[in-house]
Amino acid sequence: MSSDTTPRQGIREHLGQFSLHVLLVFATGLTIGSERAVVPVLGRDVLGVESLLVIGSFVVSFGFVKGLLNLYAGKWGSEYGRKPVLVLGWLTALPLPIILIYAPNWAWVTVGNVLLGINQALTWSMAINAKIDIAGPEQRGLAVGIDEAFGYGGVAVGAWVTGVIAAGTNLRPEPFYFLGVVVVLALLISVFLIQETVQLARAEIDDDEDHHDANLPFHEVLKRATYGDRTLFAAAQAGHIEKFVDTLFWLAVPLYLTSEGLGIAAVGLVVGVHSAMYFLQIATGGLADRIGRRPPVIAGMFLAGGGVLGMVLVEGYLPWVVLSGVSGLGMALLYPNLMTVPGDAAHPTWRATGMGVYRMWRDSGYGVGAILIGLSMEFVSAEAAFYMTALLMFVSGAVVWTWMEETHPEFGTHEPPAPASGHSRRSVAED
Repeated sequence: MSSDTTPRQGIREHLGQFSLHVLLVFATGLTIGSERAVVPVLGRDVLGVESLLVIGSFVVSFGFVKGLLNLYAGKWGSEYGRKPVLVLGWLTALPLPIILIYAPNWAWVTVGNVLLGINQALTWSMAINAKIDIAGPEQRGLAVGIDEAFGYGGVAVGAWVTGVIAAGTNLRPEPFYFLGVVVVLALLISVFLIQETVQLARAEIDDDEDHHDANLPFHEVLKRATYGDRTLFAAAQAGHIEKFVDTLFWLAVPLYLTSEGLGIAAVGLVVGVHSAMYFLQIATGGLADRIGRRPPVIAGMFLAGGGVLGMVLVEGYLPWVVLSGVSGLGMALLYPNLMTVPGDAAHPTWRATGMGVYRMWRDSGYGVGAILIGLSMEFVSAEAAFYMTALLMFVSGAVVWTWMEETHPEFGTHEPPAPASGHSRRSVAED
């Protein structure tokens, strides 16, 4: 491919499209954030669900669906382009506000969260892949940091806004009118303003036809990103476990704090502060472009675990806000840089698929975490869920410390293994 016809990468060169994708990932965050403070309390106080394990079922359905669809979203994004998958993701969210407004029982909410899982998998997967397409290798960490910062900034704003609306009106329907507006606007932007970016990823492809890593088949990518590479395994297991923290703040924290006498608006702020700290990913993603991925990931795992542990060792609104922020800071350090690891290690021809595998293992942590957290709260105590999550974060951080090599393209030490001999190859033109 000649240099004069190769599409140029760079955030500045594609600032308009990059900004639209930032706006859309903010909308994706608003969508899931609209459930964070309100829906668990809705189940307990309006729909009459007494079992904490049953309340957790809506996170279980979300997590497993999102995890599985993450795997295929990356594959579809490579085969059909980022935009069609993005539009499909917003279409699936259209019924969600209606379901939450009119759901006669908790089963309807659980089914609604299947649609939320599809929406989040497709829209957020394409948001991150489009930003990586645009940014190129030199700004990959920054692009991921911006994506996650605005996505989780949206989660924070969604939790806070719906908490305020619910406190001033009712737990429903008013908070979900806000959700409906967000979904419709995001769909319109995706259809009429977003342009395709997959051609920018293909511009990175090395012209070397003998590059052994260029055309891994799907099963080989799945194997490598799961267990065939110790560094990618360390990233996948850390991504899976850190979702327990996110699940805790979605499921357990609102129920725990309201049982301690905190009002729904105050709970929305505590949960929102945790998510708002993710906005620092703009800085932590850019930092990893300068110092590497490994140091912030390790620091973040232990800091987030410490913040979770502290939540049940203190009492009072202000200490809860502070420790919520501490755990959020840890997540801001680890979150974008874990996701950048498979981005670094993958060839451009299978990067979207490799990212999908990582995101599958990461977001299935919602489902596993919701089951374990729900069991802990149901049969032990609410505090037990916090202790369990903190312990798992510390153990997972130790695995990262032991096995994860640096993947930064400039000074990384990670050398990917050669693919299995005899695997099928495709030409770059076929991808």
